[in-house]
Amino acid sequence: MPDMANLDVNRPEMAELGRQAVEVLADWLEALEESPASDYTSPAGLAERVRRPPGDDPGDFGELVATFLEAAGQGVNTAGPGYLAYFPAGGLYSAALAELLANAANRYTGLAQTAPALVGMEHGVLTWLCERFGLPRGAAGITTTGGSVATLSAVLAARHDRLGEDLSGGTLYVTGHTHHCVAKAARVCGLPAKNVRQVPATDGLRMDVRAAAELIAADRAAGLRPFLLAGTAGTTGTGTIDPLPELAGLARREGLWFHVDAAYGGGFQLTRRGRARLAGIEHADSIALDPHKSLFLPYGTGVLLVRDPALLHAAHAADGDYLQDLNPLDDLPDYANLGVELTREFRGLRLWLPLHLHGVRAFERELDEKLDLAALVHRELAADPRFEVPWEPDLTVVMFRLRDEGGGDGDEGEGGDELNRRLLHEINATRRVYLSSTTVGGRFYLRLCVLSFRTHAHHVRRALRIVRESAGRLADGCLADG
Repeated sequence: MPDMANLDVNRPEMAELGRQAVEVLADWLEALEESPASDYTSPAGLAERVRRPPGDDPGDFGELVATFLEAAGQGVNTAGPGYLAYFPAGGLYSAALAELLANAANRYTGLAQTAPALVGMEHGVLTWLCERFGLPRGAAGITTTGGSVATLSAVLAARHDRLGEDLSGGTLYVTGHTHHCVAKAARVCGLPAKNVRQVPATDGLRMDVRAAAELIAADRAAGLRPFLLAGTAGTTGTGTIDPLPELAGLARREGLWFHVDAAYGGGFQLTRRGRARLAGIEHADSIALDPHKSLFLPYGTGVLLVRDPALLHAAHAADGDYLQDLNPLDDLPDYANLGVELTREFRGLRLWLPLHLHGVRAFERELDEKLDLAALVHRELAADPRFEVPWEPDLTVVMFRLRDEGGGDGDEGEGGDELNRRLLHEINATRRVYLSSTTVGGRFYLRLCVLSFRTHAHHVRRALRIVRESAGRLADGCLADG
């Protein structure tokens, strides 16, 4: 066994540690096919083992890894094929290897001069993404820890560009389906909650463009200063795409910054159907996307793309005497001046390596399959008279609920919601699949999202069978109770 008393391990020790880690990881990943989608049955003593403080002397690597795997088995299995809640991704093994390489090299990429070729790798992928989204030449971006940080930088850039130093009366526009990170970013940027204006949505759950125009006009007449319009390319709750071309036109006419939250839907831009459904996104001033969603990368991978990186730079650039030895490079960005972080790890490899290793068509193929599988779920549930399936999916989120006893679509109130809560519990209690829920129009809906690259047709058919069987057991139970 390697002697871990020294921090600088030698080559044989590195090889042995790596061999052990890869072997147990390969076993763990291989077992995902049959692993529970959720598990809250904690092994004996696990809480004590994970919480104990580190000792003065070296520990046993095998035992420590075993403890980690036990801990990773608790809760919801977001890496497995049965995870159909929120936004599954799975986490590519090639991206995990990229993280190992990047973290071992441990190069600083906040300023290009310290690691120009690595910054060039990251910049190259971001430039390619800009091209894929139809942004003009000169557009650029930054890799972040997720959509929330990407959105924060976008709102900050919009605020700085459209409002300057005087924030009074600055208003921005969302719907009730917009991700809460937009309102949170506004609050962090110093704007009061009342200035985040909520535009009504249509019956199709999309931002009502006419209502947005009327609200903007009313706010201007009241002396407020509208500055940002936020559209969504795949809402978190329902997966719905706002009318992006019309919103882009409204933003242009009104002089507003047009931000598109494509955290979920952005990856589908790699597919023909996705590009058609996301039409209009090319007019955005900024786009937030999460490769840890629809590009299957590990959590903690976000991207912000901007039409004019000079505006991003103007809002974020800072300097200090301690940085005087580091000079900007003409053809590479200093990411510290495009985002909120000065210290940042090299995030680009987790994008660069999987895309170059697998090829773009592999991602396109997986995303097309997920669109097909979501359509299958919608067809199957809509054909079952027990279920109410009111919206056809724009992407891969399918919303459904049990109908009331009369088989109608009327609002059966809290009783119907409680029945559907019990249905969700019944489904998740099987531990073979894991679904989530949301509330639309005051009504409780179950939510099934197909997105993991590990989820295929037989997994989806199993999920459908579990949904139907759970509904049947629930109906039998209700009849028995009556």
